[in-house]
Amino acid sequence: MKIKYSLIVAATLAIAACEHKLDLAPQSNLTDGTFYRTAGDAEAAVGACYAHLTANVYGTDGLMFIDLATTDDAVPFLTGVADRPALWRYDINPSNTFINVWGNGFSGINKSNTVIARIAGIEMEESLKKRYIAEVKFLRALNYFNLVRLYGGLPLVTKESTSLTGLDVPKADESEIYALIEEDLLEAEQVLPVSYPASETGRATKGAVKALLAKVYLTRAGSDSSSPYWSKAAAKSKEVIDQGIYGLWEDFGEVFSLANRGGKESVFEVQYITDVRGNGYGGAYGIRSAPIYPGGGAGIARVSEGLFNAYSEEDKRKPVTLITSYTHNDITVDLSISDPDPTKGIYFQKLWDRTSKLSGGNGTSFPVIRFSDVLLMYAEALNEQRGNPDQEAYEALNRVRVRAGLEPLADLDYTAFREAVWKERRLELAFELHRRFDLVRTGRLIDAVRNENGFSRNASIQPFHLLLPIPFREMEATTNLVQNEGY
Repeated sequence: MKIKYSLIVAATLAIAACEHKLDLAPQSNLTDGTFYRTAGDAEAAVGACYAHLTANVYGTDGLMFIDLATTDDAVPFLTGVADRPALWRYDINPSNTFINVWGNGFSGINKSNTVIARIAGIEMEESLKKRYIAEVKFLRALNYFNLVRLYGGLPLVTKESTSLTGLDVPKADESEIYALIEEDLLEAEQVLPVSYPASETGRATKGAVKALLAKVYLTRAGSDSSSPYWSKAAAKSKEVIDQGIYGLWEDFGEVFSLANRGGKESVFEVQYITDVRGNGYGGAYGIRSAPIYPGGGAGIARVSEGLFNAYSEEDKRKPVTLITSYTHNDITVDLSISDPDPTKGIYFQKLWDRTSKLSGGNGTSFPVIRFSDVLLMYAEALNEQRGNPDQEAYEALNRVRVRAGLEPLADLDYTAFREAVWKERRLELAFELHRRFDLVRTGRLIDAVRNENGFSRNASIQPFHLLLPIPFREMEATTNLVQNEGY
């Protein structure tokens, strides 16, 4: 993100936290009077909270791998690290290294708590101070939202940690976590601007808050057709649409163009800089050992047959999202959805920055919320709220479909429309960390996993797997956490 990277790096070093006890260890550099004195200090500290999202939250082995490996969208590299296929087959235990996004999430929450507490005492322009606090509350809500959807009840921590005492925090109920998320977002909504100057693109806006609120309400509605949260989700989605500042790029491929970072379809994204502060999505989730990536492709997870076949040949999103062949040194290699050789599988390419010269140097932004996501949330919420799709719901859904080169839909009943929206979400938002959360909230995860049995998956998924286990190291570090049921 374009938020003064020199300041981000300095502040990231200053806010480095302990890895245990929910990452709530004291921040000596921030509490000994050497920091948080000026408006510049405040800007740097807020920048560090944004920077935490880059590798720690949206890194290649964090939320992304969980989303792909625990759903029906991908098959992990089966002969590599044993924890990867174990997660895919739902042989999950608290020591699995790929379920430990807990620590990174709470590290971000602790950074937010520290910044909120410390900025309050700085003498600076009051409106800017309020905006910084609102931005950080948005980020705290985002971190909590990711964690509560993965683990359920969590320790509810809203105060800066200044000592090692009192760190054994018990879990609060999910409803209490969601109450804090909603409170943070509603407060931020009142303060954050609609947009920023180009030099500050990447910061949380009023539209980003509204869109995240819509997603929170959609999640809370779950599969309950009578839930009051459907109307709230529809209302917040419409507020984003009615702002009139977001739109769809004519070509789906333009969404992920380096030139369009922070563009009209981006509601909130994590921005990177090619070969300076890059992400690893291109090669990490690219073709195993393929020479088209700097350092070769890692092949962490290939595309599942179910996802591949869900795209029609007319769907313009398919060649943007998936790589089915490549040419190197004038030799073309065709890839296969079923060949067990990982060097010949079909992989993801949506977030691949082809200009990068360094392994892990991709500058493509990670899209946390896109406008197409908002349109699909609006269509789904309207259908649920009203019991049948109306013209507004069709318009929202069909804007996404028509851009993809598909025929607009019409004359569907409630159930068929709901399923159509679910399918569009899968195809439109593949490789963007939505699949697991969508399957869980709509009650479809277990069936989806059992139905995707390629490469002899035979997943042992059970109802308790809707939540991940609390990581072993977190259980060891505190006496007040109770492990999630089934683990």
